[in-house]
Amino acid sequence: MVMMPPPQAQPRPIPAPQPSPPMAAANHEQGANMGFIAHDLAKRFPAYSADRFLLVDASAQTMQLVENGRVSGEWVVSTALKGVGSRKGSEQTPLGVHRIAQKIGAGAALGTIFKARQNSGRIANILTRPDQDSSEDNVTTRILWLDGLEPGFNKGGSVDSYERYIYIHGTDEEGKLGRPASHGCIRMRNRDVMELFDRVGEDTLVVIAARKP
Repeated sequence: MVMMPPPQAQPRPIPAPQPSPPMAAANHEQGANMGFIAHDLAKRFPAYSADRFLLVDASAQTMQLVENGRVSGEWVVSTALKGVGSRKGSEQTPLGVHRIAQKIGAGAALGTIFKARQNSGRIANILTRPDQDSSEDNVTTRILWLDGLEPGFNKGGSVDSYERYIYIHGTDEEGKLGRPASHGCIRMRNRDVMELFDRVGEDTLVVIAARKP
């Protein structure tokens, strides 16, 4: 079950991915779950295609690309160090359904540092050990800028993901991937975000979910 929206918001929650069942049933269970999510997205957001969407699991620190009900790609990510939440200034990763509003950085070299979504012309030193800290919260290689689709939950007012500059992006702290580490965004390996950038378009739906403890 995903974490529920605040009292003033009433979007119907998307279910989080379930823990892996025994191997013999894993593919069937996963397919059923992804199919349910796709059906729910198609019903609630008919203006967008549910044939291809991204599913971010903030509990497992993974992101999956789902195409026609099947997982066609999976990557390790980092969501926010401070957990999940939508409030401006919280430095948390927002839950719920988003869309890719803008893709930024096509053609930029691996490790390119972006400042305010502009190519700085600098290349980051990619840190690969978990104990290494970057001197900056660098956004590198590619940017997928997210726009919330659930008013009062991740869109509008003080909970607007787009106005909070929530991205999927590359990071120079690759050694921290697989555990919460960001200031709200969804971080990826630089080669992974290059691959993802080429596989999805603007208006692709992005579901961010987390299991309750």
